[in-house]
Amino acid sequence: MKIELLYFSGCPTYQEADALIEAAVRSLGVPAEVEVKEVKTPEDATSLRFLGSPTIRVDGIDIDPKARASVDYGLKCRVYRNGKRFAGVPPRELLDRAIKEARNGQDCCAPDR
Repeated sequence: MKIELLYFSGCPTYQEADALIEAAVRSLGVPAEVEVKEVKTPEDATSLRFLGSPTIRVDGIDIDPKARASVDYGLKCRVYRNGKRFAGVPPRELLDRAIKEARNGQDCCAPDR
């Protein structure tokens, strides 16, 4: 399994997202290659389909199902809904779900039923 963390250098929360990934991988006991990649230019943002910092993908698929169809690429901070509030890092449950679906070979892009 490959987990990507994409960020830009001005992001105040990417290190917290990195720690979140590390904790999730450890607690779920999954072997994963974690790649941390800095996005430096608007052109890179477009070519990498970068929705903002931090972006986390599991096996190339964004962990947030609601963001997968978005094309709003750019060097900007990303916010995630966590219950009734917004945060600069995704909720742990979102990451855990994406990892479990990838581990189990499920289609993580299928709509919830």
